[in-house]
This record gives sequence, C-alpha cells and structure tokens, in this order.
Amino acid sequence: MSESAAVRRGRGRRPAAEVRAAVLEAAGRILLRDGMQAVTFERVAAEAGSSKTTLYKWWPSPGALAAEAYFTHSRALLDFPDTGDIRADLVTQLGAFVRWLKESGAEGPVSQLVGAAQLDADLARAWSQSYAVPRRDLAAERLRIAQRQGQLRADADLHVIVDQLWGACYHRLLVLKVDFDTSIVERLVDHALYGAAPRAT
Repeated sequence: MSESAAVRRGRGRRPAAEVRAAVLEAAGRILLRDGMQAVTFERVAAEAGSSKTTLYKWWPSPGALAAEAYFTHSRALLDFPDTGDIRADLVTQLGAFVRWLKESGAEGPVSQLVGAAQLDADLARAWSQSYAVPRRDLAAERLRIAQRQGQLRADADLHVIVDQLWGACYHRLLVLKVDFDTSIVERLVDHALYGAAPRAT
C-alpha cells in the first residue's frame, strides 16, 4: 500500500456528530455576520468542509438550518442562572438576552428568522422546536423552582410571566420597531413579578 493511500485510509470520514457541529458552527457564523439570506446549503457546506448532500439529508431547508444554528450559538450565552433569588436571576437572564440582541449582532438575524418563519413551515417548526419552546420551558422551570420556594404565588401563571418578559422584547423588536436596551430590564421584571397596582403595605 502506498504512503498516500495509507494516509487517506487513516483519515477516513469524520464522525457524523463532528460534521453536524461544524455545519452548525459555520451556519451560525454566516447568519450572525451576513444575515439569513446568506445561509445557503452551498455556502454553509463550503465553509464547514461538508457536502450539500449531507445538509439536504439533515435539514429540510436552509431556514431550518439557520434556526438550529441560531439556537446552538445562543445557548451558552442564554443559560438560566439559579442563585436562589428569582428577581436577580430574571434580571440577569433577560439582560443577557437584550445584550445578545442589541450588542452581539443578533437583532437583525432574529428579526429575519421570525419574519421568514411566517412563510416557511420548516423554519417555523425548527424555530419553535429548537429554540422558542425549549427556552420558554427553561424559564418556566426556573420560575417553578422559585414558586416552590415561596418566592412566587402558588397560583402564578408561570408561562404568562415568561411571555410578559420576553414577549415585551420581541414586541418592541418586531412590531413596534423601537429602540431599547438593558435599561428596560429591571422595569420589565418588576412589573411581571409585582404588577402595576399599588403594593399592599
């Protein structure tokens, strides 16, 4: 056997998990740098050192790939802390989300992903299953722990609290299209936890 043949045989194919991770890394990089329209199977495959055939096998559309790549890139930055103080943890996590949008370049891609999901069923499904529902459930679970600790009322609707907090950010970003920053975070958290009515003395 020639030396070159031995080298080729020794390299073999990359494990599927390694290829998938490289593809998601490349897709996320392209998404955040150049926007959703730049996330094509051809471009991602070239940057990830993969084949378009592999991408077609794993994702039904470039939009679905972009949604999963967004989740992969944002996951570590948006982990939910548990310090034992639910107000502090909500401020920390919601603040991280706002900074991710406004300071890390995610504002444009998120707007594009959510907009495109209204017309792309594969993207809508991927966005919901890979990102929106898991993150909503993660926040609700943190609130549930606080509820068991007596920091929230026993009858508090935890998913409504999540919708109030993150929904307010999406509303400003996608519907009102007004600028906002982390200065709104503590106000959002306090209104969600304590409401707008006068507090009982």
